[in-house]
Amino acid sequence: MKQGIHPEYYKTIVRCACGNEFESGSTAKEITVEICSKCHPFFTGKQKLVDSAGRVERFRKKYAKFNEEGNGK
Repeated sequence: MKQGIHPEYYKTIVRCACGNEFESGSTAKEITVEICSKCHPFFTGKQKLVDSAGRVERFRKKYAKFNEEGNGK
C-alpha cells in the first residue's frame, strides 16, 4: 500500500434516532442514523411508519384508486 494516501480508520460509535448505539469501523469518528436494525420493521416484524409531512397518507390516497380499479398486478 502507498503511504500517506489512505484516510484514517477509526472505531466509530453509530447512534440511531431510537437511542440505540453500537460500535463499528469507519473513516468518520461518529455516525448518526435515522433507523437501525433495532427499530427497522424488517428486523423487528412490527410496522412503524415514520411519517414526515403526511407523505405516507398522500401516497395511500394517490394509489387508492389504482388498487380499486384492479389495474395492479
